[in-house]
Amino acid sequence: MRILVLGSGAREHAIVTALLREKAGHEIIAAPGNAGIAADVEVIALDPANPAVVTEFALENDIELVVIGPEAPLVAGVADELRQHGIAAFGPGRAAAALEGSKTFAKRIMEEAGVPTGRAERAGSLAEAIAAIDEYGAPYVVKADGLAAGKGVLVTSDRDAAIAHAEFWLGQGSVLVEEFLAGQEVSLFLLSDGHTVLPLSPAQDYKRLGDDDDGPNTGGMGAYSPLPWLPEGFVDEVIETIALPTIRQLASEQTPFIGLLYCGLILTESGTRVIEFNARFGDPETQVVLPRLITPLSTLLFAAASGGLGGLPRPEFSDDVAVTVVLASEGYPESPITGRVITGVDTALVIHGVSVDHAATAVSKGRLVATGGRVLSVVATGSDFGEARSRAYRALEAIDLEGGQYRTDIALRVAE
Repeated sequence: MRILVLGSGAREHAIVTALLREKAGHEIIAAPGNAGIAADVEVIALDPANPAVVTEFALENDIELVVIGPEAPLVAGVADELRQHGIAAFGPGRAAAALEGSKTFAKRIMEEAGVPTGRAERAGSLAEAIAAIDEYGAPYVVKADGLAAGKGVLVTSDRDAAIAHAEFWLGQGSVLVEEFLAGQEVSLFLLSDGHTVLPLSPAQDYKRLGDDDDGPNTGGMGAYSPLPWLPEGFVDEVIETIALPTIRQLASEQTPFIGLLYCGLILTESGTRVIEFNARFGDPETQVVLPRLITPLSTLLFAAASGGLGGLPRPEFSDDVAVTVVLASEGYPESPITGRVITGVDTALVIHGVSVDHAATAVSKGRLVATGGRVLSVVATGSDFGEARSRAYRALEAIDLEGGQYRTDIALRVAE
């Protein structure tokens, strides 16, 4: 199959790696890709968020499936344009992608569908935001309503910080002030063809920059899968009470959701609640879910894109566990320092069970350099979490990036 993967991060590198692992002879092109992806498949300089450009390329190059990685192309309507020209696209259209692109829209859909979630107030002015902040009380949860590249959420006990966060994002649109929900968080990916859903393996990510969940929120500093502490029947419960009601509500509004429904969940004392929905594979959870996938990924993606999930069994996963630790640039997330040289990746890859997904890299003057905040996702599999953690952190010790930072406690709780 000729497949075009849109995106340039570690998530897309993980998708490409999973497709290549099938040994099915797929012809894969990535746009725009990064240095790691370019070492594996052809990459092209193409704007992934431009519907006309993506569609023209797909038509001219006989692309059979387009896999849309990031959220921006979805919100821009790339999937809509591709489908209008008969090209299978894995990713929701613009209207359904508002499930991620607008938290207000997502809350309305959940309310209409009877999906359990926290209370929230939309604020269009600072006065409204302050009133909601004071109504809900600490800990304060303030979210940008639109896309914010993983930086729009603040959870804090500092009222002044909550107000400042609201004021900043109000300059770009509305904000949501939500009630604080306490409990363990879970990320569950579900494939959807607009009617049927199939679950992938649950994962947990680490959003804070530092160990023990200290520091600012980030796009994610690590993850692990599976989750041995989940209650029996958890996935089935999420399908029946959250995923299917959401998919059916969107279908009833003539906005079918085709692609990957990311359910960001929290297990509270009152039951499972939705923190947020995303409309695509999550990063860094993808890096630990896909290495364990036994079912061919291309089969699942094409079936979702072409309305054929109903005839497929649930995806199969290996008994191995997976851990990923993100190596980030100095200054991340506020002001990452880029352009620094990265060495030691080849040495890390010698370690059994280790792979490295590139997130923000390029080759400059023959040397690998960092081009963004989250630079690499070091992934390790093993028979248990102790083994996977040991491999991942040995690999990180082999990699050198001046000022590089990473958490040392990823999956520590389940390894003890």
